[in-house]
Amino acid sequence: MLSRAIARVLPLVPRSIVWGVAQRYVAGTAIEDACAEVVGLNAAGKSATIDVLGEELTRPDETYAITAEYRRVLEELDTRGLDSTISVKLTALGLKLDLDLCREHLEAIVRDASARGRFVTIDMEDSSTTDDTLRLYRELRANGFDSVGIVLQACLRRTFADIEALRELAPHVRLCKGIYVEPAEIAYRDADEIRARFTEDLAALLAGEGFVGIATHDEALIQEGQRRVAGLDVERYEFQMLLGVRGERGDRLVAESQPLRIYVPYGEHWYEYSLRRLQENPRIAGHVARDTVRRVFRRSASRTGRV
Repeated sequence: MLSRAIARVLPLVPRSIVWGVAQRYVAGTAIEDACAEVVGLNAAGKSATIDVLGEELTRPDETYAITAEYRRVLEELDTRGLDSTISVKLTALGLKLDLDLCREHLEAIVRDASARGRFVTIDMEDSSTTDDTLRLYRELRANGFDSVGIVLQACLRRTFADIEALRELAPHVRLCKGIYVEPAEIAYRDADEIRARFTEDLAALLAGEGFVGIATHDEALIQEGQRRVAGLDVERYEFQMLLGVRGERGDRLVAESQPLRIYVPYGEHWYEYSLRRLQENPRIAGHVARDTVRRVFRRSASRTGRV
């Protein structure tokens, strides 16, 4: 409970301290940092997907910069011959500013990626963006872009129906629990209920003809996923994890010949992403608080001559 309380006041913690912990989840601030991380992952038998941080941008010029950065990423991946896709958040491309602007940016990125034989996953954000995100995904598929996928969140009550509605497309879906705090009428809140819905959604996706990214760090769901994909062609699925989370479990999946992709975020907008990761994991938030207290104590002791 204390760690959860700490998590709520994390925005008051100095950025330098948050960065100390954030490096576990974020490759760095530059494209070179992300590529270096991917090199290491590939060497360990893991694929990657790179995300340029910058959701909820408020100015059109920022969205153009993010789009240009994604195209730099695609160029670097080709130049270095790395095993990585890219993931994009639509609010970083202007979804909350102008739908047409977002569409323009998204199609430019997908068109570039498609020409290079690279895959793009459209991340799912909070429920206010779900309809527009699915709409843009459908538009891309209708326009002949098949190298693009979508994320669905098991915590949302609508997700099973969305799976059924997408079935005709044989979609490439990353299935995750979902971390956004949503009203009870929109989302399941109970952890066991979310696990049950994840299992149900996974079964529905595997029963279709698309591809499934099983994105979870939950041990029960990892084991359930392994049970359900046993004997399935590895071209139909993969497991997915976040950079810095349960690395040892990811190593075990690779050792068991399970395909694994790691989400590698980077960029100048690391702070907002890191706060969300820390608030999602109160135990880590507790570590941040203890580090803050130690620094304050050392500074105080230094001023009084006790160190």
